[in-house]
This record gives sequence, structure tokens and C-alpha cells, in this order.
Amino acid sequence: MSPDQPVGQSAGQSAGQSAGPGHHSSGAVEEASAAPPISSTGDITLTDVRKSFGVTRALDGCTFTASLGEIHAIVGGNGCGKSTLAKVMSGVLPADSGQVSVIGHTPSTPHEARAAGIATVFQEVLVADECSVVDNLYLGADELWSKALPMKAKIRNATAMMRELAAVELDVEAPAGTLPLSVKQWVTIGRALLWQPKVLILDESSAALDLDSTERLFAKMRELRDQGSAVLIVTHRIAELIRISDRATVLRDGRDVGVLGRGEITEENLLALMTGRSEPPHVPAAVAQEVLRHDVVMKTSKLRVWPEAEPIDFALHKGEVLGIAGLDGQGQSDFVTALAGVSRAAEGLPQVRTAAGGFAEIRGLADAAAEGVGYVSGDRKREGIFANLSIFENLLMPLYRRTALAGKLAVIDWSSLTAAFEWEVERLAVRMGERSNKITSLSGGNQQKVLIGRAFALNPSILVLNDPARGVDVGAKGELYKHLSAFAERGRSVVYLSSEIEEFVGFATRVLVFRHGTLFDEFAGDAIEPASILEAMFGQRRGTGARGTGGHGARRQGDAAAGPEAEEGARRVPGMIPGSAGLPPWMRGTRRAGRDAGDGGGR
Repeated sequence: MSPDQPVGQSAGQSAGQSAGPGHHSSGAVEEASAAPPISSTGDITLTDVRKSFGVTRALDGCTFTASLGEIHAIVGGNGCGKSTLAKVMSGVLPADSGQVSVIGHTPSTPHEARAAGIATVFQEVLVADECSVVDNLYLGADELWSKALPMKAKIRNATAMMRELAAVELDVEAPAGTLPLSVKQWVTIGRALLWQPKVLILDESSAALDLDSTERLFAKMRELRDQGSAVLIVTHRIAELIRISDRATVLRDGRDVGVLGRGEITEENLLALMTGRSEPPHVPAAVAQEVLRHDVVMKTSKLRVWPEAEPIDFALHKGEVLGIAGLDGQGQSDFVTALAGVSRAAEGLPQVRTAAGGFAEIRGLADAAAEGVGYVSGDRKREGIFANLSIFENLLMPLYRRTALAGKLAVIDWSSLTAAFEWEVERLAVRMGERSNKITSLSGGNQQKVLIGRAFALNPSILVLNDPARGVDVGAKGELYKHLSAFAERGRSVVYLSSEIEEFVGFATRVLVFRHGTLFDEFAGDAIEPASILEAMFGQRRGTGARGTGGHGARRQGDAAAGPEAEEGARRVPGMIPGSAGLPPWMRGTRRAGRDAGDGGGR
């Protein structure tokens, strides 16, 4: 992009061409004072790049230009080519044609990219679960200085890095598989930062992070930019990229359709370029639907997600969309996986209403499935897809036995399965080639749609979703909300955990906020407002109270009793509660755990 090219115009377009259907400038706005002025020097240039996977054209003549000393967002809908573009720049995938120059290099392997100062954090959280945290951070470090570095020095470096990035004191010699997803994401980010890259590419790297963690990531991105590095971010979170980006390139159908400057990066402009239309995609209504009936369809009594956490008494009603929120590591994920039978709580079992009208305990996945409880995980790689199977098999695998004919012969009714597949693919708008292609041929967002389609195909009465929109674009999120709302209108119920609290507005009928492993606050109706939910996540009660006590603005007794130091510690260390027995498993036994246990902040 030349310095005199109009902002908002595609880098691959001449000045006389339109930047794309529905595009219009929003006008200049005041620039962030901390950001330096950006001039397009072409330090990173891709020209007319094409990349196909069989009949699927992931990149179709894409042109992209970025500069050192800027934060540049790459944005677009699912399957538009964002991740493919990132992999071409990082040497993971070769371009079929076109020119690629990243700070003067055309890397053909990740090793060449790293040698050139290019580091990439990919969409999937790539850690070796059996290896220690320190080994994961130094994974692939075959340089002479790294081999000569004593293990004690590596442990010190790893401990300091995780303290800075994740704001938590980890036992870096423990297996990485014991960490929650968000901390694993910090390990992959730390691995990239270890080499002080000139170009850092983040492919949906904030998708597994909560709000507090995302702010720390943003601070690190600004620090790198101010030091003269280029930070390229691939993200679906429009609110985030509006705040952090100096420029944004929008892709659609494998082509670049517009470049927006800082003053033009607005939701309206981005959606217009992403969709090719001026009207916004479907978004939830201003007010969520009313609960159809107050019949309880699932409940818990004195359930504890951690041994020393306070007990949880909970009820889910027929026709309800129940939102679950909390800072990372506060027990909300443990709670929803227990509801779905994916994991066991430390004490107590969820109960679900049976067809006969009684209640049955959920002891595992088999019990949950038998009683019509479905589950969708946001960690699709570990808990969702079968990487070696086709798109068709991934979506319909649980239906094979249900549609079997001829009794014990188990002859599969392929016509019924095909009809179910076509219905789910069409209504969820899964962008795909042949149904026989492996699911790994799809973009991350479309893989997630397949998992959601699998859950819908089972026709559950209760659907438990654990951050299901991670890696899904804004248009697809709107469609997901619409389908889930229609699901609830038919008398079904939804439990929806999300790390993006804005998702609850106009969608959830209630929102429960978790803190220290238990229910801390509750919001309903007009009270479901992001700022209030966020305050509750940080310990300021703003709703009706999870137990119906403590009026507006009241603090939980435990937080007040713990004192300001313990409160600040709880913000600083995800999952920390006063008293070492209440710490989540991945923090137990660390030096920090023992130190905090002795601080005297009992509950």
C-alpha cells in the first residue's frame, strides 16, 4: 500500500476501484495518544497470493501490506483465508503463486521464519501435555545458546515469563497437561516471545483468554509495537481489534477487500466489508425472551467444584438461556463440565429431570446423554473433533447407532443420516467442500459449527455450551444466538458459558457470575449489562446476589473478610482463593500456593 493510497481501500485495488460492497468511511476520530503515526513502509508485503486445498481456494489473489512498529489486524468471516495467510507468512504453508516478503525474507519453513525473526502463535493451543511447562516454552529451541543454557536458568526464565504473562506463579516443572486452557495459551505466547521477534503473528490468540488476561496481552502487544516490532493479529473479536489496532485488513472469500486506518476501524465499516452488504447481520433482540415455565429441569444441591469452595445450589428452568461468566480459573468451566457429565465435581452430583417426572443423577457422559443433555466444548481439538475423520463422520458420529436398522445387524440408515447432515450444514452455513473431506480441511470457525451441528442433531432437551463461539466470526455468532433462542422457545434449556460477556446482552435470560469456585452474583432481565457483570467478576456485587442476599453493590462476605491484600491476590492469580486447599489442582504445591495459604486470608 503506497503512502498516498486512500485508507479503507484494498491494497490490491487501484484508486479508481471501489473498496467493496457496502463500504463507506466513518470519518476521522481522535487517535490513541500512545500509538505512533503509521506509515506504510512495506516491511511485510504479500502480492497476489493464491493458495488452494483441492477445490477450495483459501487465498484467491490476496494482497497484504504491513509495517514494523504497528499493530495490524487481519479480520474476516470464517473460511475467508485469515489463518492461511498467517501460515503463509510464517512458513508453515507455501503459496501456490504470488510474491511473499516478510522483512526481506520468504520463509519456506517455520525454522526459516524464526531465524528471520518471525514468531507465530497459532489458533489451536499447541502444547505437549506430557512435557513440563519449561520444556514447552523451549520446544524447538535448537540454537547453540539454548542447548548450552543450564536447566536451572531455563526454569528461572520460564517462571519469570509465566509470572509476567499469566500473572500466576506456576510450577514450571509440572506437566503442561495439568494447566487450564487459558494458561496453556500463555505458554504458547511465551514460546513465541522468548525469541524477541521482529514480527509477531497472533492467530486468534485471545480466544482462550478471559478479559483480565486479554488486557495483559494487549499491554505486551503495545510494548512490542513501541519497540519497533510488527504485531499482526487475526481475530473475530471486533471490539478488541477496534481498541488495539493501528490498521486492519479485511478479507472475504480469500481476497483482500479493504484496509482501514485507525480512525476508520468501526464495527459498521468492518461488517460492511466482511459481509459485502450494508445491513448488519442478525444480532440478539434488545431483550431476551421470557422463561417459558418455571419448571426446574436441572439442579444441584451443595455441589462443590473444588474441595474447599462454597457449595452451589443451582436450578435451571424450562425454556431458559442461562449465561455463565467469571474470570479465568474461577470454577465456571469445572461447573459446566460437571453439569454435562464431562467431569466430576469434588462433591455432589447434578440432577436432571427425567421423562417420568423425577430426577436422575449425572455421573458421567453416558448418564447425561441418556437424559438428553448435550455438550459443546470450545476446545475443539482436545474435546471435539475427530481429526482423522471426515466432516460427515464428525457431525453424525453419535447418530450412527440411533439410526441403525435391522436390530442387532446394525444396518445404518444412510438416507436419514444424509438428510440430517444436509439440514445442519445448511442452517449453520458451514463453509466446506466435499463432505468426505477431513474436518481439518475446514477453518477453525467452521469446525466449531460442525460440533454445534452435532449437538443439535442429537435433539437434546438441555444443551450445555462451554465457550462455543471461540473462533467464530460475528455473523456466525449472531446465527448461533438465533438458533439457540429458537431452541429455548421450543421448551428446551441452554447453559451458555462465555468469556465474552457482551454475548449475554439480549440473549441470556439470566447470568450467573462465578468467583472463588462458587456462585457469586446473579443478573436477570435489564440488569444483564456488561459493565455490571465485569464488576461482579472482580468482586463487586452488582446483581441480585447468587443466593438472593446482599443488595445492590454489596460485597460478598468472604471477599470483605479476606481483606484488600487477598482481594488483590485473587485478581492477580486466576483461581486463587484464600487457603491452599481451595486452590485449583494446577496451582497446588507451588511455592506461591504455600505462601498465599499462609497469608491469613481465611474465608
